[in-house]
Amino acid sequence: MPGPLALLLSGLLAATAAPAQERLTLVPPTRTAPVQGPDEATAERVAAAPGAATGAAGGVLRVLDKIDGSYADLELRQGEEARLGSLVIAMAECRHPADNPAGDAFALVSIHDARDGETLFQGWLIASAPALHAMDHPRYDVWALRCLRS
Repeated sequence: MPGPLALLLSGLLAATAAPAQERLTLVPPTRTAPVQGPDEATAERVAAAPGAATGAAGGVLRVLDKIDGSYADLELRQGEEARLGSLVIAMAECRHPADNPAGDAFALVSIHDARDGETLFQGWLIASAPALHAMDHPRYDVWALRCLRS
């Protein structure tokens, strides 16, 4: 009769021999309906503030697969969406400091599960504070890297 250590090791080996998980595969971006953004009054107050942010053509997001350690950088223009693994990621807007285009990026995104359409995240991702508005997903992490300059 096998000992407890042998049983534990056989269980660990069986667990690691599970079928391969889906890998990150990028589907080219497509145009979509715009993601619901801030109302016009809020947008006007932000635009009028000193040192305000300015809009960019789109943004770059990084998606990390926490299971296999792979990642992909998505370059999305405003109104585009891309499918990556089981995620559908739509870029509504990317903003950066007006006086520093290479500075902090603020990306307004919507992230859905491609399998059931469930909204996983909708809001602003901030490059300098990725944990501030983090998407809570058991497999994927998504954060903003920068805005596109043109």
